[in-house]
Amino acid sequence: MISKNKLKQIKSLSLKKFRQKEQLFLVEGDKNVLEVLHSPIRVQELYATETFLTAHTGSLSGAKQVNEATQEEIKKASLLKQPQNCLAICEIPPAGELPQKPEGLSLFLDGIQDPGNLGTIIRTCDWFGMEYLFCSPDTADVFNPKVIQASMGSFCRIKTVYTPFDTLAGLFNQTQIPVYGTFLEGKNLYTENFPVSALIVLGNEGRGIRAEIEERIDFKLNIPSFNHNSRRAESLNVAVAAGIICSEFKTHSK
Repeated sequence: MISKNKLKQIKSLSLKKFRQKEQLFLVEGDKNVLEVLHSPIRVQELYATETFLTAHTGSLSGAKQVNEATQEEIKKASLLKQPQNCLAICEIPPAGELPQKPEGLSLFLDGIQDPGNLGTIIRTCDWFGMEYLFCSPDTADVFNPKVIQASMGSFCRIKTVYTPFDTLAGLFNQTQIPVYGTFLEGKNLYTENFPVSALIVLGNEGRGIRAEIEERIDFKLNIPSFNHNSRRAESLNVAVAAGIICSEFKTHSK
């Protein structure tokens, strides 16, 4: 059963100020909840239907408290348009720290605002085997329910670290790892070869990469359009661009 007070608390976790105040975040959907139950993230409370609890008895030890709820109760508590069979209230883990010696491919998000984009990029990082995702302090909150939903469980595996770019750039310069960014005047992404270790900067959906960050980028890249008509899309969605860039780096690195 989900009480009225608990219902109010669950709904409040849609807002960052309440997530920060209580140091809690919400996970919804069968796949996401199962992912978090098998992760190091602490699940404070699990609310699920009898069907879900019966089908996943081996996973329930990952929750501190397990509560049976009806489908109607979960529907009332859910932030989703199409609620599933469960939801979990989880503790926000300690803030991630920068690696002492970065290796491999990493992304830095410069002010990405759309939670769906951030969640999709986290999922992309997971697919391409990255360990870290770096974000500017004004990037969307990784514990926003829409980010969690879009990541499809990948938030459990990717270490998302919020840090000023200057701090991160200093670390990568020390280890002589090059920094790339996407620009209209950059070199054709499809004709370049890339190092195994690199940092790729992806800019805000509206303004792109900030001027002060652009100054510290070693190599500028461009994803060319194959539509040569005058009337065409002006740009790619940043999450789509992230997938294309990661694929090219992994395919053409040496």
